[in-house]
Amino acid sequence: MHDDRLLVEGRLERALRQFIRPAQYARRVPLTLSVWHAPGEPVPVAEALEAAYEPFETGTAWGNPWSTSWFRIQGEVPDEWRGHRVEVVVDPGFSGEGPGFQAEGLVYDAAGVPLKGIHPRNRHIPVAAPARGGEAVHLLLEAAANPAVLHDFVPTPLGDVLTAGNTPIYRFASADLAVLDEDVWQLILDIEVLSELMAELDADRPRRHEILRALEDMLDALDLHDVSGTTAGARAALAEVLSRPAHASAHRVSAAGHAHIDSAWLWPLRETVRKASRTFANVTALAEEYPELVFACSQAQQYAWVKEHQPHIWDRIKKAVADGNWAPVGSMWVESDANMPGGEALARQITHGRRFFREEFGVETEEIWLPDSFGYTAAFPQLAKLAGIRWFLTQKLSWNQTNKMPHHTFWWEGIDGTRVFTHFPPVDTYNSQFHGAELAHAERNFADKGRATRSLVPFGWGDGGGGPTREMMERARRLRSLEGSPRVEIEKPSAFFAAAEEEYGARAPVWSGELYLELHRATYTTQAATKRGNRRSEHALREAELWCTAAAVRDPAYVYPYDTLDRLWKTVLLHQFHDILPGSSIAWVHREARDTYERVIAELGELTLAAARSLGAGGPAALNASPYARSEVVERDDGTLVHVEVPALGTQSLAAAADSTRGPGGGAAAATDGTSIVLSNEHLRVTVDAEGLITSVHDTAEGREVLAAPGNLLQLHPDHPTHYDAWDLDRHYRHRHTDLTDAESVELVEDGPLRVAVRVVRAFGSSRITQEIRLAAGSRRVDVVTDVDWRESEKVLKSAFPLDVHAERSAAEIQFGHVHRPTHANTGWDAARYEICAHRWLRVAEEGYGVALLNDSTYGHDVTRTEHDGTLGTTVRLTLLRAPRSPDPETDQGTHRFTYALLPGATTGDAVAEGLALNLPLRVTAAPVLASLVAVDHPAVTVESVKLADDRGGDVVVRLYESQGRRAAATLRTSFPVARAEVTDLLERPLGPAETGEAGLSLALRPFQIVTLRLRPA
Repeated sequence: MHDDRLLVEGRLERALRQFIRPAQYARRVPLTLSVWHAPGEPVPVAEALEAAYEPFETGTAWGNPWSTSWFRIQGEVPDEWRGHRVEVVVDPGFSGEGPGFQAEGLVYDAAGVPLKGIHPRNRHIPVAAPARGGEAVHLLLEAAANPAVLHDFVPTPLGDVLTAGNTPIYRFASADLAVLDEDVWQLILDIEVLSELMAELDADRPRRHEILRALEDMLDALDLHDVSGTTAGARAALAEVLSRPAHASAHRVSAAGHAHIDSAWLWPLRETVRKASRTFANVTALAEEYPELVFACSQAQQYAWVKEHQPHIWDRIKKAVADGNWAPVGSMWVESDANMPGGEALARQITHGRRFFREEFGVETEEIWLPDSFGYTAAFPQLAKLAGIRWFLTQKLSWNQTNKMPHHTFWWEGIDGTRVFTHFPPVDTYNSQFHGAELAHAERNFADKGRATRSLVPFGWGDGGGGPTREMMERARRLRSLEGSPRVEIEKPSAFFAAAEEEYGARAPVWSGELYLELHRATYTTQAATKRGNRRSEHALREAELWCTAAAVRDPAYVYPYDTLDRLWKTVLLHQFHDILPGSSIAWVHREARDTYERVIAELGELTLAAARSLGAGGPAALNASPYARSEVVERDDGTLVHVEVPALGTQSLAAAADSTRGPGGGAAAATDGTSIVLSNEHLRVTVDAEGLITSVHDTAEGREVLAAPGNLLQLHPDHPTHYDAWDLDRHYRHRHTDLTDAESVELVEDGPLRVAVRVVRAFGSSRITQEIRLAAGSRRVDVVTDVDWRESEKVLKSAFPLDVHAERSAAEIQFGHVHRPTHANTGWDAARYEICAHRWLRVAEEGYGVALLNDSTYGHDVTRTEHDGTLGTTVRLTLLRAPRSPDPETDQGTHRFTYALLPGATTGDAVAEGLALNLPLRVTAAPVLASLVAVDHPAVTVESVKLADDRGGDVVVRLYESQGRRAAATLRTSFPVARAEVTDLLERPLGPAETGEAGLSLALRPFQIVTLRLRPA
């Protein structure tokens, strides 16, 4: 029986390959081609219609990397094809690569109206069904010569138009007019569905043998030299096995069309505009033929691009949404990284996304849709709930290297206790094709069998592959109810989630805390300049909104820059996409990102200075955009230092600065004994040895040493991930390292009284690093201001601080709070977190004493229990730079400037306040003295943003949260009169009045609770 099965399968495979598949388009004639190679960047179709074309022959090479060629395709339907389905079938040179990642095209009619995209698995353009004969064919193909960049992670110059060269990379294979034999095509689909199902059934299942015999009967009925003429009999042989319904207990699959289009990755942002247009054209065309289609599409940014660049496709999308064929999902501006965006940025991802879908389509999206992001912050459940979102979907945790997630449908609980109903599709892909192996895997893999009966399957080609195809739709029709297979129902994701929650919600398990991806850990560090640009832009946006709001409430003539801020926010949100901010895109993407961040930060600086001028007349002042009062040393415009005390969210004149010649507590001083330099102030005594290592940090008030061994020890590891260069930091990187202890020079460069500093210069490999270890008067912070000329290859650079602190766990800042992670590796789950993400600070503590490590631009850290001279302590390391070579062979090469800081004796509140201070330097400019625009009298209540309401009604919106993980009763006061105060959701829609009294607004916050207030100025 086994040999008999193999014989039938072998016979079937040959018949398909040699006879049946070619019979789909047995009649075909070549079309006439002409070409215009567009110079430079892509052009609108109107320009291409006016261009001069020259004759072009199939078999000719075309397409310099990243160029665009426009092909005219012309011909006429033969009269003898009357009554048949006629299509144009195009192959501009598709290779064996995946359906994205190569030549793609968008086909227009003679008037320039887009019809559909051309992709390796979707090459046809309908002409007539049925044909009359004699129809003229006049089409225009916009063909993109996108190179395939990711070949086994081999470094390549193809990832940037500046280095890709001018050698054509494609050869135009064919452009034919053809008759689609629909009966043969349907037979192929019958065969594929049944043979794939058979392969997944157990060998002793009668159903398996019945399918085998039916396929054998089909082959007997088919004349391979007259496939078209004998197809009816062949299909009849399969009709009975195809008609048997699924068992009542069969797993239920809710299928949603999908096309995961990375907003940038192995192509630049401008190419994503075209990828979205091609795919969206495909989907709207497919919906006309298959009215049951539902296409789930996320990323408001991609819709906005299509609306701007392709109005015809945009109108078709609006119709598809109205007809129920198209389901806007995801609620976010882009499918962003879900670890590194700041709290307010993640809130704006959701508010900008949800508002777009509501305003453009009248749709209130109800889910977060992030199938491909690299782990998920524990802040998400609360943010989702506050935005009116009910559900969360991801796929990526199926990629875990070590541990398998125990559930596929569950309640996900965030750091504040909020829960959101969550689903991981057990099919383990977001690009399903309805193959039998996929559906069988979904059923076998589903972890919640016995309690739940359904799962979601997103189907369609992504990343420029064109989305769902007609073959997938035909498969779904056959699989709607087929014995031996899960039942397949195409429906909106919201229908799945509602049914799943009703069926299982009351009994579903709970997962508490972050959803950590046990893979792609290097994305916290790769492309440091991109991460630095994001961090600086987020804080520049916070600063600009604050001072623009202050100007608006003080000066009736001031015009709040709504449109500019909206545009800049959307630019930053776009660059938080999960292959841009994580550093996993080609060189072109990151080159443009660096330039974009520079422009964004400059423009935001201009907005802030303009707002400061509108605050009123005043001399040099320090502006504090942090929600905590500051007592700091700052630089005047002439470079001199001054100590100043500035209220939270307020200003202070530099003329009113405290003793600027000594600073608080006697100032800062330096001393040297010939081998070491000692920096001291009223709080700390810091010793730097002759090699530039920090050998001691003595906490004067506590009378204790902070370090267990020399700190700020730079360590260089080889970095050769097994698979994903830019993405991964594999565990084996720890097996070897070099301590960078040799210093070219160690010198005292500032000697008080307001600041002392030691400059350390090191050279290693081909790189050079200069660090200033600074201690300011009155500060508990040791700053390490770092300049690196980084020229290493496949290395990772870390800075280690071995701390004399016995910590069972670390606390790392995330959006709107922090998470705790064990410092040990007791379990596989603990051990897998060997590289972790933190925002502005990470803190370790024993009972009564803690130390925080602060940073202004990076996210990667590791924390381990370590022993030094018999004493168990905790080593915290910052991951500073990497040098992978794929997909960008020059990743991080060049100069970098960043600051990190050690904060001894730090409480959680200290870490929050000083992390903000490091990332929001006091801005010195001309301004009047102003009290806090908004003030809160509880240190655990942190103001996240102050802005004017998005509806442009002039109300002030204040978003704040409890930041220490405890309950907090507080009062909020403003420096402007308030006529009305409301608590709102994340989208600034009222939830109820705020409690007010003579002292101000009363707040009672749970641990990590986020509250948004809307204040009407009187």
